[in-house]
Amino acid sequence: MPQGPSKTRRYLLQGRVITPLRDLGLATVLIDGQRIAWVKPGRVDAPGSRVVTEAGDTVVPGFIDLQVNGLAGHDAASGADAIAAISGDLPRYGVTGFLPTLISRPLDEAIAFVGDCAAAAAPGARVLGAHVEGPFLNPKYRGAHDPECLLLPKPENVRRLLARPPRVMTLAPELPGALQAIRTLAAAGVIVSAGHSGASFAEAQEAFVAGVRFGTHLFNAMAPLHHREPGLPGALLEEQRVTVGLIADGIHVHPSMLSLAIRIASADRVALTTDQTAAAGSPPGRYVIAGRETISDGTSARLADGTLAGSASTMDRQVHLVARLQGVTLRQAVQMASLTPARVLGIQDESGVVRGGARADLVVLDPEQRVRLTLIGGQVVFHRDGLDA
Repeated sequence: MPQGPSKTRRYLLQGRVITPLRDLGLATVLIDGQRIAWVKPGRVDAPGSRVVTEAGDTVVPGFIDLQVNGLAGHDAASGADAIAAISGDLPRYGVTGFLPTLISRPLDEAIAFVGDCAAAAAPGARVLGAHVEGPFLNPKYRGAHDPECLLLPKPENVRRLLARPPRVMTLAPELPGALQAIRTLAAAGVIVSAGHSGASFAEAQEAFVAGVRFGTHLFNAMAPLHHREPGLPGALLEEQRVTVGLIADGIHVHPSMLSLAIRIASADRVALTTDQTAAAGSPPGRYVIAGRETISDGTSARLADGTLAGSASTMDRQVHLVARLQGVTLRQAVQMASLTPARVLGIQDESGVVRGGARADLVVLDPEQRVRLTLIGGQVVFHRDGLDA
């Protein structure tokens, strides 16, 4: 577990700084209270501050995960206490903000889940809203979702969900009534995502016009990319208004396809998302995602029939893997885990960046790109080696 916030509130971070719009080989970041006071090139001193970095460290914005079903044995669907526990554990993986995610459940449970996200304590990573994945999904592409919980996006069902709107909602845009549902949800301020879908290229384009602005776990649980019918994957990669989520654990998507997607969409439109479950940060064993049992071998989580059910990955591992892909830099990998998801949520002015005036949600990586230290709102909430008072 994180060590909890330290008392000192004025810190200096020195080393390589990825802003991520710029990559500064050597710079100093002063944190004063909850904000970044300034970023200056070189090694600069500031009276009354404490240096908490070591030689060879890299300072990056805190990671933002748009799809977290669980972590370390906790299933977000269990309620506010589980969400708070997940918040407390995420900083050890560099995550400073996240969307607890619920896969398809009855509408009353989905509405209650959004309330749980709003009510949950956040001892670590900030809870940035709820991601409700389903129940308006194509049964053929349901993945690990319970088929008994899937519904059509009829107006009355959409109205019920909007009694407590989620921050993000994933649906299949080809379903009857889906285009009107997208328009209604988007007008209510919900970020509408296309996923678990067999939509054609043309149907996907109609969904973008209606208001879809995100794609849930590109390539997974959707009709495959084909040279004569690009389908939803091809449409998502082409559409400049849309950001795509990518599970970069090396299992959900082959590394060569990760590279291809990043080259086509660029780091500006790819948001690394873990889709992690209670199996992440946990030893091999049996875990639960929204009431469904999964089996983890330590690297993946699956239903008994072998269907992938979320991931056992963590964001720091995904950044590490992506930064080693051909043609991808660490700066780009960091951007896809920080600034790009911040833009999806509309919080890029103060999150996902390292600059004066922004929130001091920061991560320090050691020379092996492992998380050494995580700060949220200027407080040290995780330090791998401990931080003396």
